[in-house]
Amino acid sequence: MAEQQDIHGAGPCQQVDDGITRVFALLGKRWTGLIVAVLMPHPAHFVDLRRAIPGISERMLSDRLTELGAAGLVVREVDEGPPLRVIYRLTEAGAALEPAMLELKNWATAHLPQSWPCAGAARE
Repeated sequence: MAEQQDIHGAGPCQQVDDGITRVFALLGKRWTGLIVAVLMPHPAHFVDLRRAIPGISERMLSDRLTELGAAGLVVREVDEGPPLRVIYRLTEAGAALEPAMLELKNWATAHLPQSWPCAGAARE
């Protein structure tokens, strides 16, 4: 036990930063980062988001868009048409994630094998 204390130190345990905790509570959910990534270059209709993210169900996409909207990252706009269509776009706060998303993409390219993990194999 004394050996463990020497490695750990006598000080208090380090806590995870509150900001990091909040970011991963939202963006760490399955599909959320992919939705943000698809919306980075331009707004998209619901059906286009669904096509761009293989494996996501309509219900899950709707739930995640609602969460992103509540967090102030995505806004839902209704085009009265005809036909009536809904388009989603990033807010200023959502668009501000672009540098972080690009860094994560670069990190993944450099450090994660191409085949890890298979996105289609995981369950919702």
